[in-house]
Amino acid sequence: MKRTKSKDNPKSAPRAAKSAGQAGRDWQQHDADYAQEQTRYADPIPSRKLILDMLAQHEGPLTLDELIGIFELHKLTQQEALSKRLVAMVREGQLAVNRRGAYGPVTQMNLVAGSVQAHRDGFGFLIPDAGGKDVFLAPKQMRSLMNGDRVLVRVVGLDYKGRPEGVVAEVIERVSRSVVGRLHVERGVSYVIPDNPRVQQDLLIPADDLARAGARHGQMVVAEIVEPPGNRTLPVGRITEILGEHLAPGMEIEAAIRAHSLPHDWPAAVEREAAAIPDTVQPGQIEGREDLRQLPLVTIDGADARDFDDAVHARREKRGGWTLWVAIADVSAYVTPEAPLDKEAFKRGNSVYFPQRVIPMLPEKLSNGLCSLNPDVDRLCMVCEMRVLPDGEIAKSRFFEGVMRSHARLIYEDVAEMLDDPAGAKARQRAAVLPHLQVLSEVFDALFAARSRRGAIDFESTETKIVFSGERKIDRIVPVKRNRAHRLIEECMVAANVEAAKLVEKAKLPNLYRIHEDPDPMKVDTLREFLALKGLSLGGGDKPKAGDFAKVLEQARGRPDVLLIQTVLLRTLMQARYSPGNVGHFGLALTHYAHFTSPIRRYPDLLLHRAIKHAIAKRRLLRRKPDFIYTQEQMEAFGTHCSMTERRADEATREVTTWLKCEYMSHHVGDEFDGTVSGVAPFGLFVELDGLYVDGLVHVSTLKNDYYEFDDRTHRLRGGRNGMSYGLGDRLRIKVARVNLDERKIDLEMIRQLAKAPRARGDVRSDSLQRNDPQSRPSKSRSAKRKSR
Repeated sequence: MKRTKSKDNPKSAPRAAKSAGQAGRDWQQHDADYAQEQTRYADPIPSRKLILDMLAQHEGPLTLDELIGIFELHKLTQQEALSKRLVAMVREGQLAVNRRGAYGPVTQMNLVAGSVQAHRDGFGFLIPDAGGKDVFLAPKQMRSLMNGDRVLVRVVGLDYKGRPEGVVAEVIERVSRSVVGRLHVERGVSYVIPDNPRVQQDLLIPADDLARAGARHGQMVVAEIVEPPGNRTLPVGRITEILGEHLAPGMEIEAAIRAHSLPHDWPAAVEREAAAIPDTVQPGQIEGREDLRQLPLVTIDGADARDFDDAVHARREKRGGWTLWVAIADVSAYVTPEAPLDKEAFKRGNSVYFPQRVIPMLPEKLSNGLCSLNPDVDRLCMVCEMRVLPDGEIAKSRFFEGVMRSHARLIYEDVAEMLDDPAGAKARQRAAVLPHLQVLSEVFDALFAARSRRGAIDFESTETKIVFSGERKIDRIVPVKRNRAHRLIEECMVAANVEAAKLVEKAKLPNLYRIHEDPDPMKVDTLREFLALKGLSLGGGDKPKAGDFAKVLEQARGRPDVLLIQTVLLRTLMQARYSPGNVGHFGLALTHYAHFTSPIRRYPDLLLHRAIKHAIAKRRLLRRKPDFIYTQEQMEAFGTHCSMTERRADEATREVTTWLKCEYMSHHVGDEFDGTVSGVAPFGLFVELDGLYVDGLVHVSTLKNDYYEFDDRTHRLRGGRNGMSYGLGDRLRIKVARVNLDERKIDLEMIRQLAKAPRARGDVRSDSLQRNDPQSRPSKSRSAKRKSR
């Protein structure tokens, strides 16, 4: 246990304790958040920050009674409130409790708090709440844990891959309360095989519970965990819901919703609050807002979109450049802090977009109604008005509350066609809006030029859309091409997001930024070694910028190995997340970035709108407005939660899409296809099938006539005897060998190699075989709506 006492100055600890004691008695004067505590409690108690500071200064952990004595909390209400706060701080991983019931900061007890992410192969990782490197958990540590559990882990060293390795010190919270899976009844033993591959243990179902539930072998069920797993025992559960037959249409979504604990039913309080809101904008709501109803704002979205949260318009200026308006639905006018709607929106974190189904963050009355910028109706909005210079830089901006009326609901494909062919049929049908779109196109050219100058990274990818038949089975999978209209909206949204981030930072308000941290130096070194083999180099020295990555991409365009180079570049980058600490956005090459443009479907955007409104009101009231309702500490918790819900949604939608593709391919077992190697791993080749946009695995064990090893420097599988090798871009003739719907796997067998990917000039061959540790399959970037960034 870490102590403040110093060997060089043994009296330092008593002095610190004495100082801490004085601060405890006069805690109201030392608590920076005391004013905030007064708004929350009739009898205020020390804030979390003060409690952490007090414990950090003390010689060792303190019990509840000791803390009550130090802070001189004489009222029973204060003592009970402090007890509840300490329990919450333990649950959220800020404090740990030792065997005598004393509390200490986890950082000083050499513990790391976080969530467990299980792997189907038995091991797992701790995802730290405070960020930083994930901690590897060996299979032995995972025996008593389930995916999503919150735990405290003590780091004990490094694993064989050089990652921090930990042992579980304490389970903070059993997050996994239920399991979704397929019921199996064999020889009198009933158990549920989890549908989520991250849940590693089967769930035993007692015979009496099976009889009570009335479930049958093979059905999809939801089972509540009544006994968590132990080191030598499986978890025990009881069936709470029968979803239906295994292959019923839509079952994959129902299973994913429950497997990932996605909130999908509206609480009664939320339904009552939504029902009480008028169906139209009321005259009293317009008072004090700027009237933009005559400004020809338009929305541009996908053909199947139902929630329109942004509208745009631009005007040329005589002195050069343009004025750009980005109007965003004013969700904060209807969703007030701590109301049932707000609590449920926070719980969900974001809308989840499945194929043919959406789990919205807000009820349909708001998401598709009052808060959706539908054409020809009044809508409340938050507006970012920007002065765009001819070179694409933003000279100035202002934010204000407004009322608008969308003049047209446009879709990407139509707008792109109108801009490409101003004399065509689409343009003639929309003659009134065409001139405005052409001005927006000019603004886009300027903004994109500025983007290119600052060196933002622009990866290329093929996004796909699933087209269903009448029975809700996949009919086909088609590519979705990003056109000029997609890019136009994206640049307008990025510009507004940047200005919003700058505003709240200038106002010094707690807020969530969308951050994308600099890549890990070790990964950068590995990338440099790889690029050297390709005759390329990454500039920027020890700290390369986004522009250095962009230059490599530009040099790689047109090369036959561009896919491989882009994949390795992507693996080097960090994952974007939400944080109250602004470190900029590496990929976009921006110093300030926050999410402002989608409050209908993202909670961080709603929080940002509240901060902007506070800044506007404070400026109007000459700084007499009370303090902002949120603290930096609260924003830390918001950022962790919203980053989690975003990952949760991504995992759920990816899982459903993978299942649908497997179900589709189950009707093609035995068929032959041509394909391209899209990924290489030590265990085999991932091959994308021509015209289907589906990937399957050619396992290394099925490659004949040789023993193959993975060359981590060239990302190829090489035969040790005959010199055959396979890498990204190679063309293969394959056969669909088998499809496992439960494990969501498509196994392929190679028939023959059609052609190798052409070697790029400057590509250096490496004959040294180095066995690398297993790597996960490279993920392709995808987004239902690129504006989210």
